[in-house]
Amino acid sequence: MTVTDRQLDRRWEQFHTWGPYGLLGISVVLAVASADPHAAPAKWYAAWALSGAGVLLQLWWQGTRPGRAGRGRTPSRAGTAYYALRWALAFALTWITPFFAFYAACGYMDADELIPRRRQRLGLFASAVTVAGAQAGGMPFGSGAQWIVFAGLLAANSGLQMVVAHLTTQEAQRVRERTETIAELELTNAALQRALDENTALHAQLLVQAREAGVAEERRRLAAEIHDTIAQGLTGIIAQLQVVANAPDPAGARVHLERASALARHSLGEARRSVHNLAPVALADDGLPEALKKTVAEWGERTGVRAEFTVTGTGEQLHDEVAATLLRIAQEALSNAARHAAATRVGVTLSFMGDEVTLDVRDDGRGFDPIAVPARNGTGGFGLDGMRARAERIAGHLAVESEPGHGTALSARVPLVRHDR
Repeated sequence: MTVTDRQLDRRWEQFHTWGPYGLLGISVVLAVASADPHAAPAKWYAAWALSGAGVLLQLWWQGTRPGRAGRGRTPSRAGTAYYALRWALAFALTWITPFFAFYAACGYMDADELIPRRRQRLGLFASAVTVAGAQAGGMPFGSGAQWIVFAGLLAANSGLQMVVAHLTTQEAQRVRERTETIAELELTNAALQRALDENTALHAQLLVQAREAGVAEERRRLAAEIHDTIAQGLTGIIAQLQVVANAPDPAGARVHLERASALARHSLGEARRSVHNLAPVALADDGLPEALKKTVAEWGERTGVRAEFTVTGTGEQLHDEVAATLLRIAQEALSNAARHAAATRVGVTLSFMGDEVTLDVRDDGRGFDPIAVPARNGTGGFGLDGMRARAERIAGHLAVESEPGHGTALSARVPLVRHDR
């Protein structure tokens, strides 16, 4: 309920409490002002006695129903008795002098709150009889003309009461509907809040699941790399050392020792590369363009292959996950080119295109048939599967174009998510 509604209820309560006193007082003042000095004293004694009875009746009613005045009152037998006694006093006073019609008008303002609904019209009609009689010149009537005027005034008062009662009923209905609507809105808001809380919890759960899925995927990638590189290198070292142990001459043993040493260095490099892929330290101090530039330059120096890096479009500070994903895809693509492509030239391009970022890696190596290459085997094995999984994890995709003898072109396209989001 608004502050305005509370104020209105308070004023309505005050009107119901003090209204009968005020209307009775107005009636007394007007009666005294227009009193006939030659009237019989008994008539005025009766008027004062009845006025005093009206005050006492009002005091009794306030004491009987404390705090129940105003629109919060509920019709009851006590209310009906109070209404009937007040009407009888008002009718008797109006019979004495018509000016007490003001007091009789009290019946118009609280019939709906004192009398049960099935008897409200009877109470209003009784009050209309008293008021119309006073308006017609006072009772008893001394001529047929007064009866005609009384009938017209009674019809007018009753019609007015019907209109007021109808408007009051409509207003009460609107109040009930508004109250029900507010209650429904509160329930809806509560349901929406619960849905938002559940959605927040679900979102947090999805993030945890996505993170766990990423960890699992990274473990699978690392396991495959260990199997394909480090494990094979260690196996080769063991084989070379076994040959050294059985070699009949020092020269032959020295050759196998050199091979074992080369395999050990290569396996150490693969281990370092795998660890580097797990945590892209290149992004610790630099943005993605700078990290890619350094990665491409270091790869070219290490492999002796001519490697070029290019940035197109307006550079953006990317979200950490997007930058890490593209850097790892580039590292994996360069690793595949070094192991399988036998290329003489590699080009890496990072393109900022509005809402997307594209990483292109091209080489002029031996190429392959992407359709004919089985999964997890060679160039199209875990490397391509891992890169594709990385791109799809951040709502991107990976495209590979290659043909035997004509090199390979790899393109990773992902949404551009800025660092501040």
